Amino acid sequence: MNEKLVLLERKNGIATVIMNRPKSYNALSPELIDELIQVLQECEGDPNVKVIVLTGAGKAFCAGGDLTHIESIGNVVDGRKYIISAGRITSTIFNLEKPVIAMVNGVAAGAGFNLALACDIVFCTTSVKFVQSFAKVGLLPDCGGTYLLPRLVGLQKAKELMFTAEPIDADKALQLGIVNRVVREEELGEVTYEFAEKLSKAAPIAISLTKKILNQSYNLTLENSLELEADLQSICLQTMDNKEGVAAFKEKRNPVFKGV
Repeated sequence: MNEKLVLLERKNGIATVIMNRPKSYNALSPELIDELIQVLQECEGDPNVKVIVLTGAGKAFCAGGDLTHIESIGNVVDGRKYIISAGRITSTIFNLEKPVIAMVNGVAAGAGFNLALACDIVFCTTSVKFVQSFAKVGLLPDCGGTYLLPRLVGLQKAKELMFTAEPIDADKALQLGIVNRVVREEELGEVTYEFAEKLSKAAPIAISLTKKILNQSYNLTLENSLELEADLQSICLQTMDNKEGVAAFKEKRNPVFKGV
């Protein structure tokens, strides 16, 4: 029996999604792409899953596109089909109603870099390298990189990283706002899951709607934002979670949110 290309572990409201092609540094083969999207959608539909942690098996997070498959592409139609399918991972992560944490355990290159950018929170180890490696093989950035990276680091810095394809280390990634936290390799799991556990206990509806509005924020005017806040806050105000949060605040206890 062939080993699964994407592993899924669920515990205490946290789903861990593991890209599982360690020998190829979790490069995005068509089969891995399909399995990853399927597993992410499965997590979205599971009411017991509150937070998703995305990581890679072995020494890498994700090395990007599968060069062996790319070499086999013989026409524009098949090339476009492959890139569109890979891009669906980014759109799936970005549009999930649940928060996604990238636990970057090794190199994040090319599309792998951009999958990390699509996540809501990024933790990595001190030894990790991030590289927009496309230019080295005569390609332009895909998997949403041209949308996500300039919004994080600014247009000029994004051009530099993408034009030169030079790697940056974890500290530089932290300085640029690409990652939220850099920790020692042996502490990555502990720190990531400690944070994930906190998120798993937060109000799911409020977190989901906050993600929704923040993902749109760069494309909204202040007036649009205020209107959308009013629309979505009116939903939150009617939830039992809001009532539980207010009651817990008054009673000086931790709230127990149920997503209703």
